[in-house]
Amino acid sequence: MILGTSMSFPHLSGVVALLKSAHPDWSLVAIKSAIMTTADQVNRRGKPINDQRLLPTDVFATGAGHVNPTKANDPGLIYDLRPDDYIPYLCELNFSNAQVGGAVVHHRVDCKRESSIHEAQLNHPSFSIKLGSTPQKYTRTVTNVGGAKSVGGEHLF
Repeated sequence: MILGTSMSFPHLSGVVALLKSAHPDWSLVAIKSAIMTTADQVNRRGKPINDQRLLPTDVFATGAGHVNPTKANDPGLIYDLRPDDYIPYLCELNFSNAQVGGAVVHHRVDCKRESSIHEAQLNHPSFSIKLGSTPQKYTRTVTNVGGAKSVGGEHLF
């Protein structure tokens, strides 16, 4: 209550409901992407967002930023996933064929035939990496949901 997190859930749930109403064909991952990639990084005065002590915050305190429902309704580009995209990741986590097939995609799955992927390979709008000497390559695919006539492409980070 002091930090405001108790109200974050109902506010964000309302934003998700509004976006799903405006874009019924968007998946929940697409909606999450729209919310995250359009979030405000500064307050309405163009100044850094402050914490409960009125000190400027960093990314660890604000995450993607403050939700901006108007911008999220027309994000331009989104990152998206479908249920089948999770199969290689869930198989990598050693879930059984029945667990993956029954709970996630509602069809038979054979994890032995699936190539496994790490969580960071899922097409989410964010990821974390383990710093070290080993090079890491992550691919994201964006989809244009805006007015311009263009095709989504792959972006390497």
